[in-house]
Amino acid sequence: MTDRWFHRRVLDWFDRHGRRDLPWQRDIDPYRVWVSEIMLQQTQVATVIPYYERFMAAFPDVAALAAADLDEVLHHWTGLGYYARGRNLHRAARMVVAEHGGRFPDDPDLLARLPGVGRSTAAAVAAIAFGRRAAILDGNVKRVLARFHAVPGHPGESRTLNALWAHAEAHTPAQRVADYTQAMMDLGATVCVRRRPRCDACPVEPRCEARRRGETERFPGRRPRRDKPVRSARMFVIVDAHGRCLLERRPPEGLWGGLWTPPERAADDDAGAVCGSFGLSPADVAEAAPGAVFRHTFTHFHLDIEPVFVTLSAAAPGVADRDDLCWYDPLAEDARALGLSAPAVKLLAAVDPTGAGRRTTSEPV
Repeated sequence: MTDRWFHRRVLDWFDRHGRRDLPWQRDIDPYRVWVSEIMLQQTQVATVIPYYERFMAAFPDVAALAAADLDEVLHHWTGLGYYARGRNLHRAARMVVAEHGGRFPDDPDLLARLPGVGRSTAAAVAAIAFGRRAAILDGNVKRVLARFHAVPGHPGESRTLNALWAHAEAHTPAQRVADYTQAMMDLGATVCVRRRPRCDACPVEPRCEARRRGETERFPGRRPRRDKPVRSARMFVIVDAHGRCLLERRPPEGLWGGLWTPPERAADDDAGAVCGSFGLSPADVAEAAPGAVFRHTFTHFHLDIEPVFVTLSAAAPGVADRDDLCWYDPLAEDARALGLSAPAVKLLAAVDPTGAGRRTTSEPV
């Protein structure tokens, strides 16, 4: 049975305080909702807005996204992080066109079969775009429900997650489900925030169990702390006499899948061996010098990257003709639209546009 007190309070609050001016709330359709929900996974609204607007300008509908080249899609995703989302978005668009005639299904179960679309995202699209009764459980909603019901444990644990899903289902109304879905996300994002929640502004505070106990900071439970391991690698910033940098496309799966980055190799590889793998000889290398080590942090580990700036001589030949290699000049007017890893963006910014190959080895990148 639906908890009417809860959803009525939430909807009344939404009518007075809910957000209605976000870009994806204008001209609502399944495609716009879907793209926003994928971008909002593990990313805050303020960060997403400019990316969303540029993405929509480039790919205004699912057919345009499906027809686009993956490089162009990842180019518009560069800097947003969690790049598997961009790859899955592209794959899902092609699936919608090929299998559903370019129309998104309104069934949450069918939506959940699209790459990158889980149970909560499918429910959000079904509820907001189609008005289907479907319960969502994103990070913000987990926090609201964990506190309201004082659900113990970290939401990543199956027992805790199952309990939260049961509460989400019980609270979701049959009417105004689109507003309720947006309201719950807003409530968690603006009132029931992670630290120092604004309980005095919360519509369901009178019956919140965590508030009654004075333990709002305790819920939801924190993930068990584990020290992240540290790995090391070298990235070879190989620059030709024209100031172009050699980039290598990553394999489609794994870290930075499908993105372009300076060749990454083991921490003990040297410039001669790496250049040799691209058909260059020691005589083609005018200079090779290390740069300052910097750290890139992933969800499960830290990667310490030592850049090696390699300047090629004017007489150096071209590299092997391979689809996963390209010369890239970010300052060129006709530069290709490429999806770049975060370290690639950082290292390209450190390349001297005159073709000198690097600034100085003492400067951090």
